Amino acid sequence: MFRISVVDHIRLNFDRTSQNYTLHAKAAERLAVTTARVRIGVLILLAVAAVAAATSLVEAGRPFQIAAAVAAGLAFAAHAAYLALGVEGRVHAHRSCAQRLWLVCDRYQSLLSEIEDGLLDRASILQRRDDLTAQVNAAYDQAFSLDQKAYESARLSGAPDPRAAELSASASDAVLPASMEPESEGAMHNRPPH
Repeated sequence: MFRISVVDHIRLNFDRTSQNYTLHAKAAERLAVTTARVRIGVLILLAVAAVAAATSLVEAGRPFQIAAAVAAGLAFAAHAAYLALGVEGRVHAHRSCAQRLWLVCDRYQSLLSEIEDGLLDRASILQRRDDLTAQVNAAYDQAFSLDQKAYESARLSGAPDPRAAELSASASDAVLPASMEPESEGAMHNRPPH
């Protein structure tokens, strides 16, 4: 039968929370880059429309009027699509969630350090673990209540990858203190039950 200690459970939750932080931070960055590109594209189209309109005033000619109308129409369509997709709301939701998860990760590190130093009794450990779990859930409730699609796209983009186990192990090693590194398989079997 599979057995897991409270500390192992806390470490697993911490690892998962740190992975979710990374996922949301990367999603926010990716969407922010998309937002910047769309804004620059709309600005370029508006500049082309303005130059074509000004040129059509100086030089009489239908091509400049057509170019101004097409550029203005494309700028309007691009901006309307940008607003309809709500990319800014998604960026904000991912950034907000990542920021909250970062704080929870810091609290997990603090809890693990205090456990390692023997500063907490079992009841305090369980209470703080439950509080941290509630804080993770609250991070998602607050960040994605307005944009459920952003949450679902982030959740689905974290689909299993053949390299996921390798990445998960390296991510854990990067965020866990050296004293909390996972034990070898043999050491885990020889460990006395908690």
